Amino acid sequence: MHSSRKLTRAFLALCAITIMGTSALAADPGLAFPADSENSDQKSGSVLYYTLYSSNSSMSNLQNTRINITNTSATSSAFVHLFFVDGGTCSIANRYVCLTANQTLTFFASDQDPGTTGYLVAIAVDGVTGCPVSFNHLIGDAYVKLETGHQANLGAHAFSALFEGVVPGCSGVSTTANIIFDGSTNGYNRAPRVLAVANIPSIADSNDTRIAVVRVGGNFLTSAASIGSIFGILYNDQEVAHSWSSSAGCQFVRRLDNTFPHTAPPFTTVIPAGASGWAKFYAAAADNGILGSVLNFNANAGIGSSAYTGGHALHKLTLSATNTVTVPIFPPAC
Repeated sequence: MHSSRKLTRAFLALCAITIMGTSALAADPGLAFPADSENSDQKSGSVLYYTLYSSNSSMSNLQNTRINITNTSATSSAFVHLFFVDGGTCSIANRYVCLTANQTLTFFASDQDPGTTGYLVAIAVDGVTGCPVSFNHLIGDAYVKLETGHQANLGAHAFSALFEGVVPGCSGVSTTANIIFDGSTNGYNRAPRVLAVANIPSIADSNDTRIAVVRVGGNFLTSAASIGSIFGILYNDQEVAHSWSSSAGCQFVRRLDNTFPHTAPPFTTVIPAGASGWAKFYAAAADNGILGSVLNFNANAGIGSSAYTGGHALHKLTLSATNTVTVPIFPPAC
């Protein structure tokens, strides 16, 4: 009997530990990440920007993108409006996905938007009306591989909603809604104004560096907004600055070489063999918000100790005051 009581007490204690452990897991430890922290690819949010996806219908094994979106909420489902933006034409296709609590979803660009290079915007919406809502629980990434050999897992840039409930001005009778990236209590986090490439290795050392940059803005009933004119400065590792200018549509994906950025002396002279540099740039004509990523490929990465292949988000140096995306409103079809 005495032994039986010991076993019973031990069992009850184990149950209590299990219950306490389950309860503890319901809310993550630590302080909540503040919603008003600025846009980042390292936090969750209500709007996600994936700066690059691409696929080649005839060579999907060489060029494709695996896109992931995850609902980190342990209690609430997510209704997400996806906007696929063609980087060449700035035209837009859209669809809905729905995620239960703690659910993750993965799909391929070759299945959703085959043969296209562009970017993706994911917006948390109300499950009945389709109005954008405050649901700062979305994270995601895009594993991009290109036929040029470039490969990188690029985190989605997250914007938190700073209001509660439905975005101001949207209701069940609305046909459009404005998503305003201005850092106000009626909007979302601000978008970057000046971006930087922290390290640009030399082409002469077998490096092929490419940047993908997108505009935050536009009317998604028709097309995404253009970046417009661009002003930038390329620095070598001796701190010497070389300015350049260009222009772009809603997205540009460019190789860094003697044609872009256009500097005097040329790019390969500014960054010769054995050297490196860095660059910063912004939309020159207006206070346009931009986001971007950088990818580098080196064919000697498997055999050279100083050769590397990979990619990451571009650094954000300053913020734009306000940018607006207008989206169509209709009930989720899931």
